[in-house]
Amino acid sequence: MAALILRHVAQRCLCSRLRPPGCFRSAVAMGTTAKQEMDGFWEKNARLNRPLSPHITIYGWSLPMMMSITHRGTGVAMSAGVSLFSLAALVLPGDYASYLELIKSLNLGPALIYSAKFAIAFPFMYHTWNGIRHLAWDLGKGFKIPEVYQTGYIVVGLTLLSAAGIAAL
Repeated sequence: MAALILRHVAQRCLCSRLRPPGCFRSAVAMGTTAKQEMDGFWEKNARLNRPLSPHITIYGWSLPMMMSITHRGTGVAMSAGVSLFSLAALVLPGDYASYLELIKSLNLGPALIYSAKFAIAFPFMYHTWNGIRHLAWDLGKGFKIPEVYQTGYIVVGLTLLSAAGIAAL
């Protein structure tokens, strides 16, 4: 009984007299709501005649911009391709050799086969060479604008050469 009384007195003392900084009784209501803050923000921008956020169509396309988009695209494409190939290997009947024979039996021309092999090799090679470029950036090398463009052209050249070489195998 004495312990319950002591506990009750201690709680009352802490809540009423000491009031810790996190106590809700000492909280002050906020001056504005989030909606009021946003309305004020947009009113200020309209009053100062500031433009809205720029749309992608106003940007001039540059090599680094296109290479960044292509790097992301090839990454997504390779991920989707590997996932679909793996799913097909699990679900479809037969084995790899039977599907390879099916493709050979179609008697496709060498230009079409080379083009298909190039289309498959290109994302792998581009992502590899541009990944090496990004590793150099992680080391702090090649951040100056002329170097960014130079390494960009090198990546594009190496990609085309290595994808063409792999497709020729």
